[in-house]
Amino acid sequence: MRSCVASRILLLTTVALVAAALGGCKTIGSADTTGSISTSPSQRTEADWRRDSEALGERFRANPRDPDVAIRYAHALRATGQRAQAAAVLETSALHNPENRALLGAYGRALADVGNFRQALEVLERAHSPDQPDWRILSVQGAVMDQMGRHADAQRYYASALKIMPDEPSVLSNLGLSYALSKDLKRAEEMLRRATAHGSADKRVRQNLALVVGLQGRFQEAETVARSDLPPDEAAANVAYLKQMLAQKGNANFKKAIGSRTVQGLEPADESGS
Repeated sequence: MRSCVASRILLLTTVALVAAALGGCKTIGSADTTGSISTSPSQRTEADWRRDSEALGERFRANPRDPDVAIRYAHALRATGQRAQAAAVLETSALHNPENRALLGAYGRALADVGNFRQALEVLERAHSPDQPDWRILSVQGAVMDQMGRHADAQRYYASALKIMPDEPSVLSNLGLSYALSKDLKRAEEMLRRATAHGSADKRVRQNLALVVGLQGRFQEAETVARSDLPPDEAAANVAYLKQMLAQKGNANFKKAIGSRTVQGLEPADESGS
């Protein structure tokens, strides 16, 4: 149970953005589910994703030049935790489609998924242009910068994304987490409350707010926020785990409490369909 709670505290995925693969307590699926073969995102199981992966894998092997199939196949692979294989699939397709910006966006995100941050930034730079910036790619770039510890740079990317898409909750959420990583918890909370006030904000944003409230020692309030999406016992367990982690003083533990939540920001512009 402890490892399951830890996973939920440290990796709020997609998100993401991102697709989750949380070991014994895994919840498969994320917000970026365009290209799925069947079943709504919230109802998809690991078996669904594995079936998709097998079917799309056959199509990809028959024609690795098709960027749409490559993107969808990589998404299914990520959803079952096969992140390195997803990056390899997109690398192969990108060799055949070096100017396809949707594919480059997906490939850059996949590189970040496996920790190849510098290469991810190089690829993402080619996924849009200064005269035609894509707010989703800017958010991905900011998330990569946060993963590299370059929080001031990350915040500039998020600010650029918000100029294009004001009050976009996923970007505000990432900006809030970036402030949290910089230990500016008041600004972090401000951004996350703005994000949660938006009608399209999802549970990941609210759970990020619960985390930041908890990081300020307001544990009862954090649990109340967490309960808006989680069962009471799970919300309480998450807050208890956070208390325990923060009791072990040190910068490393503070950052561990936030963990890889900015991976939510690695939303692929190619998979959202908008």
